[in-house]
Parts: sequence; C-alpha cells; structure tokens
Amino acid sequence: MTASYPELARDRDAWILARRGPRNALDPRRPYAFQVEEEFSDEGRIVKVATIFLTNRECPWRCLMCDLWKNTLQETVPVGAIPEQIDFALSKLAAAEQVKLYNSGSFFDRAAIPTEDYPVIAERVRSFDRVIVESHPALISEPVLRFHNLLQGRLEVAMGLETAHPQTLERLNKRMTLDQFATAAEFLRKNEIALRAFILVKPPFQTDAEALSWSRKSVDFAFDCGATAVSLIPTHFGNGALESMATRHEFTPSTLDLFETALEEGLTVQRGRVFADLWDLEKFSRCRACFPQRLARLRRMNLQQRIEPAVLCDICDKG
Repeated sequence: MTASYPELARDRDAWILARRGPRNALDPRRPYAFQVEEEFSDEGRIVKVATIFLTNRECPWRCLMCDLWKNTLQETVPVGAIPEQIDFALSKLAAAEQVKLYNSGSFFDRAAIPTEDYPVIAERVRSFDRVIVESHPALISEPVLRFHNLLQGRLEVAMGLETAHPQTLERLNKRMTLDQFATAAEFLRKNEIALRAFILVKPPFQTDAEALSWSRKSVDFAFDCGATAVSLIPTHFGNGALESMATRHEFTPSTLDLFETALEEGLTVQRGRVFADLWDLEKFSRCRACFPQRLARLRRMNLQQRIEPAVLCDICDKG
C-alpha cells in the first residue's frame, strides 16, 4: 500500500479503492444525518437552513480526496425511500426557510436518486423558498430542468469546482475540466438556477503558498462562472488515499492559519458569499486554548460576510 499515486488516469480508480476502509452501516429509508443551521442568504439576511444528508448509492466518480462514500450504499434505494428519508428528517427538525438535500454525490444521478421520486420530493419541500442540491457538472442536463420545474421555491445546485488549477484538478480524478464546469454553470445561469461552488483549500500536489494563491484564483473562477456562493473546504484525512499519500510526503493538510487566511482573502473579493466549512475543523488546529475563539470568529464571519480581527493567543503565538 505504499505505491505512489498513479500518473495515468486509467490506474487511479483502482489505487484509490484499494486504500479504502469500511463503510458505515446505513438504513436506506433513513437519512444518515440532519440539522438546522443559519446561513447568510443572497438577499443579505440570515436564514435558517435545514440540511438533510440523504442515504443513497455511492457516486460513480472516485475522487482522490473524497470520503463521502463512507455514508453511501452499494445499491440504488427503492422508489419512495428518499421521500421517506425527507419526511423523517423534517419531522424531527425545527422550522427553516431553505433546505439542502445533500446526498454525498449527485442528486441528478438516477442510480442515487430515482427520477420517479422527483414529484414527491418536490411536494415534500414545497414550503421552502430555496432548495439546494449537489451534482457533478457532467450531470447538469435535462433532469435538472425537470426537477426545477416541479419546485415552488428556487433551485440552487452546488457543484464541486475543487480548484481552478488545471493540472491539480486533473490529478484529483474528478474526471472534469474547467471548461466543463463553466459549461454546466452556463446551463444553470440560462435557466435561472443558482450556483454554489465547493473549493478545496490545499488539495494534494500544492504547497501552502500555492494553496493560498489557487484558493484566491478558484474563488474568482467560481464567481466568473456565475456562482452566488462559494464554500471553502479544508482538504482533510479520512479516506485512506490521502493518508497513503502523506506517508510519501505527497500531501499535507491545511493548517488552521492558512484556512483562515483563505476565507479572509475570499471575503475581500466581494463578488458573492464566501463561507468556511467548519465541519471537524478542530483537526486543523495546533492549539486547544484558542481554537474555540477561532471557530466562533469563523462562524461569525460566515454569518456577517466581513472580516473580523484575528484571535490572539499567548500560547500558540509564542510558538
């Protein structure tokens, strides 16, 4: 398991799959998680957003950095299972204005979300003024319009740009080019569907300096493509492949310092909303003393969309 990451694209799927651990045991009729959070909306106000993490079949792409497969199934869920998952989550959650239906892959992958369920899903989420789903750019086509036309509220599609660095993007095994992302974004724009972009902070194959530079360029590229929101995600361990790369000094994760700077620089662009993904962020911190304050600062910056003074720490600032 110490072989270097393959240079040839045809060899990468097998290399990535060989380094995986076990999946989590899931019920196909229950979402694997759900929550209500606050988010700064594109109307300039703070709204409640219900996020439902749907249980479904794994994404067909084998991205180098992805660990979302841990909470997926190896088979397509039965027709009716996804609406049942949504019903279950909404029965437990507080009221919200927007809803995210995230499925660890692509909502428009019919092997993940049966298209027969589109009308029922649309009925379940009719009370929300915005419905946010995720998809690989390769699947942005007619089914998107079919689902869009069923909704009462506005549709927003989140797509993983990951990085605007062409060579890094190719090596991530996402099987997507920047031109393909831009084409999918233009399809959404023409059909008045909002776009959100996911960007990795310090993906493999980048130094800290390169990571910061390409984070800025990626934010600009996403907004050039018409995104109204960008989520910055620190690339993290957890899928086996990145751990293997780390042993060969081919990958080191972002530091919290670098991630904070990436958000600050993203916010200075002022072309749309820029968010820091705060999930499991403590793993990127080297100081327990100041981490709670730094996490709170990032959360406030997400909600206010403006930079706050940095947190000073007598412990880690002294090395």
